[in-house]
Amino acid sequence: MPQIFRRRSNTIARVSILGSVVFLVVGGWALDAVWWSPYTTKVNVPIEQPVPFSHEHHYSGLGIDCRYCHTSVEKSSFAGIPPTETCMTCHSQLYIDAPLLAPVRQSLAYDVPLRWNRVDDLPDFVYFNHSIHVAKGIGCSTCHGPVNKMPLTWKANTLYMKWCLDCHRNPAQFIRPQEEVFNMQWAPPANQLAQGHKLVEAYHVNTQQLTDCSMCHR
Repeated sequence: MPQIFRRRSNTIARVSILGSVVFLVVGGWALDAVWWSPYTTKVNVPIEQPVPFSHEHHYSGLGIDCRYCHTSVEKSSFAGIPPTETCMTCHSQLYIDAPLLAPVRQSLAYDVPLRWNRVDDLPDFVYFNHSIHVAKGIGCSTCHGPVNKMPLTWKANTLYMKWCLDCHRNPAQFIRPQEEVFNMQWAPPANQLAQGHKLVEAYHVNTQQLTDCSMCHR
């Protein structure tokens, strides 16, 4: 009976199997790298805006409180985008002819709101409420990063579900005193976990409910 397979068939089969395994491993690693890269997450990538607004200048330089512009952060699910009138409260007196601020002046003159681009933009299937996080002692910098040091604003965290769950499973590691929520310089103390557990009880945080699917997906 003649030989069906050639002698090199075994070698080809082994190389094919090894190649497939290598392809799957390298392909999986590449997909994971892309998934967590700034290309996908947009972390640390400044977002272009109609006006290059600097939080570093307005917060750290001028001492303007977050709530002056984000007026609804304590009472609404949305932190709020300042209307042009808020900007012009100062800029009708300061830098009134600066070319950089021409879009702001035009916005007021023609009564057309500036179209700011969202930096931290969650998918529509995710429910998020700013006011409850503020009320329970989660500070601005915990989610938004060191905004006070950003000349242009960028996303500081991935906002992936895993990132949210890291906090929801153990909020004590992030929760802070109520008076420190808007303090961008706040740093967790050495006894953060001990203090955090006390604050979790004081703020009546239901840790079991935090990991329920319906908490964020409604």
